[in-house]
Amino acid sequence: MEDKKILCIGLVCLDIISVVDKYPEEDSDTRCISQRWQRGGNASNSCTVLALLGAPCAFMGSLAPGHMAENLPDVTADDFERVDLTQYKWIHWEGRNAEDQVKMIRRVEEHNKTRDPMQRISMSVEIEKQREELYQLFSYGDLVFVSKDVAQHFGFQSATEAVTGLYPRVRTGAFLVCAWAEKGAVALGPDGVVVHSPSFPPETIVDTLGAGDTFNASVIYSLSRGQSIQEALTFGCRVAGRKCGIQGYDGLAHSSILGPTI
Repeated sequence: MEDKKILCIGLVCLDIISVVDKYPEEDSDTRCISQRWQRGGNASNSCTVLALLGAPCAFMGSLAPGHMAENLPDVTADDFERVDLTQYKWIHWEGRNAEDQVKMIRRVEEHNKTRDPMQRISMSVEIEKQREELYQLFSYGDLVFVSKDVAQHFGFQSATEAVTGLYPRVRTGAFLVCAWAEKGAVALGPDGVVVHSPSFPPETIVDTLGAGDTFNASVIYSLSRGQSIQEALTFGCRVAGRKCGIQGYDGLAHSSILGPTI
């Protein structure tokens, strides 16, 4: 399975980042120090990080020829029918058009039934937005990422409360992961043991945009290489912390930033 890829399905977009000397007050005018445009989107960012970590990977989403394209359609179940599943060892869905994504996941489940256990595709889903349609995704995937925002929407005040309270929604044998910013991340699996990793903030926080996508990608990378959920959680928090200390992602490829990987 080492030569097989990790596929990320979801959004690619244009992020326009304005840099100011301090956080602006509400309704105030603030002069930008600088501005940059960069490719963004949860699934796209996670795929970027996977590539920088050295994982063979691929992205599936709608692309546009122009800089300012609008209303790009989400990947449909019909689009996904054209994917050669034998190329992949892991598929990750950024929760978006959930009805279609459930159909995609079921296709992978049918594929896995015909494969030996070591040849089956692992699946993960991210539930980041507070949208009722997305909550059906809790019951799909071997690994479910739930955001702090969604956890708080359900009334939970910590990552531990969230994974404990939401775990009955995931399918048998799955892991549920919740990152809680500077308080680190927590996971709960089928053994009923709650595992935790602290955060690893940089000396100076430079850019937090995409830190969550970096965390997700790093956890997937670690698990895809046979690491335990505790190891994966800690690795995810370490890489996400290092990402917050640099602009964008390119610095993650430098050994002095990332350090030795797994």
